[in-house]
Amino acid sequence: MSSSRSRPSGPRSARPASGGRPRNPTRSAALALVTAVLERHRALEEALDALPAAEARDRAAAHRIAAAVLRRLGSLDAVLEPLLRREPPPEVRNALRIGAAELLLLDTPPHAAVASCVDLVPRPFAGLVNAVLRRVAAEGAATLEELDGERLDTPGWLWSAWHTAYGPAVRAIARAHRLPAPLDLSLRPGTAPPEGALMLPTGTARYPAGTRIAEIAAFAAGDAWAQDVAAALPARLLGAVAGQRVADLCAAPGGKTAQLAAAGAEVVAVERDAHRIGRLRENLTRLRLAAEVVQADAAAWNPGAQFDAVLLDAPCSATGTIRRHPDVPHLKRPGDVPTLAGLQATLIQAAAKLLRPGGRLVFATCSLQPEEGEAQARAAFASGLAPEPVRPDELPGLDSALTPEGWVRTRPDLWPEQGGLDGFFVARFRKPG
Repeated sequence: MSSSRSRPSGPRSARPASGGRPRNPTRSAALALVTAVLERHRALEEALDALPAAEARDRAAAHRIAAAVLRRLGSLDAVLEPLLRREPPPEVRNALRIGAAELLLLDTPPHAAVASCVDLVPRPFAGLVNAVLRRVAAEGAATLEELDGERLDTPGWLWSAWHTAYGPAVRAIARAHRLPAPLDLSLRPGTAPPEGALMLPTGTARYPAGTRIAEIAAFAAGDAWAQDVAAALPARLLGAVAGQRVADLCAAPGGKTAQLAAAGAEVVAVERDAHRIGRLRENLTRLRLAAEVVQADAAAWNPGAQFDAVLLDAPCSATGTIRRHPDVPHLKRPGDVPTLAGLQATLIQAAAKLLRPGGRLVFATCSLQPEEGEAQARAAFASGLAPEPVRPDELPGLDSALTPEGWVRTRPDLWPEQGGLDGFFVARFRKPG
């Protein structure tokens, strides 16, 4: 697909849609983002990067609006449905979703939300948008309150899969996905706890959702990097790696590589995607950390030498990261899971071959799907790997995430008082010898 067809249209403040005032740049950008995800099936972050130059404030506000629409899409559509006699064009439907999200979820003053969304649509639909959003402003909150939001905002295939895997906790998982995630930072060893941060038991520094990372001194100094507390566990569970030769497979964007390098390991970071390798190198440079970066397919990579340890954070459906990436439920399909599970099995076999006898492997996925976690751990025994269960003392404050097999299964609904965490699966093995 050519870039001209796949790139979402950006803010068009100089092109009034309804013949009146120019489009509001924030709402115009939000419309471009929502349309990119729902109509063009592009990742939200990719669509944000593709927006034309815009003020940082407009970009941040547009992302906030688009994320609210994507988190609560089912509920918003249920509020709008009785107010529409026929299905409007996608651009108009998305403008209505933006207006409803601003009115019902983001506390935008009604006059601003309605007027800005009217300006987003072609003139023949201006009256429709005005009338519908005025009804939403008057009646929408009561309608929203009566809906089963957790169920409506979760695609049916994910709800069924999570209900099978986690039982009644599916509702708490879905509820956690409706809230933006906090900002988590991993710290270079020896870095003092940053001012204003909540220090979690595992060593992660946490800030409220919406915190501007560039304004945190430790980040600006290159002593911290963004990494969800659950995403920081796999590298920690490799144990003491100082002086060891460690392979980090599928390494970009580099948070785990940074952890290993900062802990004193001799790290070889392997990544197939050239663009993502660029981000990996940039992050290591900012953090003043050294690692050998290799562009290769980890499933076929043959370095000619074995490693003391291997970290495999495998490509997956990313359903554990929905709090941070609300576009995931709208981009993934049920058929993606078995395809990715097959790739994960191949990567585990490749990782086992890279290990020296007695070496340690940590396998992880940021998925809530058992096919991409528990099932992979069971199958890993066939690769000649011996289980090395995680001990409770290695998961301070997260006993509830430890399974009877000694695996780690985090979920967004755990640690609700502290703000939750991403859904991850982690299993540790040792190569006999």
